[in-house]
Amino acid sequence: MAVTVGASRLGLGMLRRLPAEARPLIRPGTVPTGVVHLGLGAFHRAHQAVFTEAAVGAAGGDWGIVAVAPRSTAVVEAIAAQDNLFSVSALSAAGSSTRVVGALSGVRHAPSDPDAVVALLADPAIRVVTLTVTEKAYQLDPVTGRLSPDSALAADLAGGGPPSTVPGLLLRGLAARAAADAGPVALVSCDNLPANGRRLRGMLDQAVGRAGGVPTGLVEWVAGNVTCPGTMVDRIVPASTPETIEAARRALGVTDLAAVAAEPYAQWVIEDDFPGGRPGWEFAGAVLTDDAGPWERLKLRALNGVHSAIAYLGALAGRETIADALEIPHLRDVLRRLIAEDVAASFTPPDGVRVVDYGEQALARFGNPAIHHRTLQVAIDGSQKLPQRVLHTIADLRAGGRSARWGALVVASWLRFALGYADDGRPLPFQDPLAGPIRAALDAGAQSPAGAVDAVFALRDVIPMEVAEDDEVRADVIAWLTALERHGVEATLAGAR
Repeated sequence: MAVTVGASRLGLGMLRRLPAEARPLIRPGTVPTGVVHLGLGAFHRAHQAVFTEAAVGAAGGDWGIVAVAPRSTAVVEAIAAQDNLFSVSALSAAGSSTRVVGALSGVRHAPSDPDAVVALLADPAIRVVTLTVTEKAYQLDPVTGRLSPDSALAADLAGGGPPSTVPGLLLRGLAARAAADAGPVALVSCDNLPANGRRLRGMLDQAVGRAGGVPTGLVEWVAGNVTCPGTMVDRIVPASTPETIEAARRALGVTDLAAVAAEPYAQWVIEDDFPGGRPGWEFAGAVLTDDAGPWERLKLRALNGVHSAIAYLGALAGRETIADALEIPHLRDVLRRLIAEDVAASFTPPDGVRVVDYGEQALARFGNPAIHHRTLQVAIDGSQKLPQRVLHTIADLRAGGRSARWGALVVASWLRFALGYADDGRPLPFQDPLAGPIRAALDAGAQSPAGAVDAVFALRDVIPMEVAEDDEVRADVIAWLTALERHGVEATLAGAR
């Protein structure tokens, strides 16, 4: 559909025209910058920016955000043209509400001016750097946690030219910060990685240790001045569409080309380790804790792992959205067994939380008909997502001597999805950084489901050794894959016991 773009474009001059309940809590330009965010996508705008604006509105502080786009220029141009304003619509079956957010004090495009981003990271006014750059941008092997640099990062580590990767930007920014004696800083991963703070720390330490052309003593400076608090973030934020922008225009009376939509629910759990200070996020509803680990595992396994299961099975069954997929007969029953029998038995949840109750809440959120989250969007990058969402659950269950049959179904549905066609024969896109090796393995084992499983299980970049060498897990995955290939999703779920 076409987007209506008239003379009335969102900006500071239009705030008076907005409904009172839709106006920002803080006015851009009135709050000095204290945060740099890497990853100017829809999720950041609907999550960290919303929490930070609410925190500054409630508790004050110089915590404006300069948000940096690592790739696309479109969102940078849209937000810059709107005086750093954008809107977030909360959607539910009961209706929607739209509000403009004023947390951003600026936007940058890293590929266009990496030196400006490095200068920001070295600025003593910046005391917090947050990241939503997706799993693959860390360039860490999902199984070993070791840095696996591509050619661009290898060039960044060698030095001599402007940085072009996220690790390279952080490395050069911290080197400049150390040289300027700019004070301590917290780097805060908000990506769906297990132990994301420790992962970020590991990536950073490896990059610093392997880098050329950095100041003497940088390793020691980073160790003494940089923290990496772990976090758990949660809000369902589909990719914006022309419908998103048109709905925001109807709600606001002006056009917002950076509009995002999300579910009403939002959660942020943060380890409180900020040597230079932080926004009062607790005043915005965030949970500050000494250990985000149990919360991370809860979300990765009981929400993200279930999300992936719905995406693969739904896409195979020809369902466009996650909410549509949940209407597949028997799928909810199978997911409840996945949560109760596999996920809940695989780890110890946070105090006071029942995994089954959390999972039931997740299913209700996934069924929100107003959130058009496409199954194909959730299904991308499975090789990066499945280790922490599903394979670690399987490994922990098997280490305790328990079956992981329902987790094996998720793995089998991913393999079936990777073959590239739905149950009705329609082609399915397989977007994955390891698409080449995975497809080659599937082709090598194409003679049978067992051959396909064995070939993919030999890929140590995806499948941990303890899972790949487990005969019971292998047998369960083969059985599920055989059923999916012969009978399709709906019949397989109907016969699941």
